[in-house]
Amino acid sequence: MKQKYFLLIGLLLIVLAGCQGQGATMVLLDEEISFISISESNGYGDINEDILYQFNQQDQVLFFKHVITTASQQDSNVELSHPDFDIMVNYGEDFPVHAIHLWLGEEDESSTLMYMVDDDKTTYITTPKDTNELRNLFQK
Repeated sequence: MKQKYFLLIGLLLIVLAGCQGQGATMVLLDEEISFISISESNGYGDINEDILYQFNQQDQVLFFKHVITTASQQDSNVELSHPDFDIMVNYGEDFPVHAIHLWLGEEDESSTLMYMVDDDKTTYITTPKDTNELRNLFQK
């Protein structure tokens, strides 16, 4: 089951990566998001299934959707082997889960996002405002 799950994510990300150019933003499926799960990361390329936070209220889901889809592709100098969190965007049983690594920035700094299954290690940068709001959510 786990292999099927990762295979679906991998195929989806390959298709999505092929559609992106320099300066692009992250994309999600054009489907309703059921909930967002956050876990402490086990490291690059691995997904931690021990959920710390689950967000299912519409305003919370919309906030995460905004953070992800407005993050812009840029070079990043984060250490790719140690993400802080794993974000799982869940659409329901009929769709794959988007798995994203998050390197949470310090207050008033950008954060870095990366699709978990991304062979070229493309990173995306959030705004400092979004980082501050993420930090506030994770402290509750």
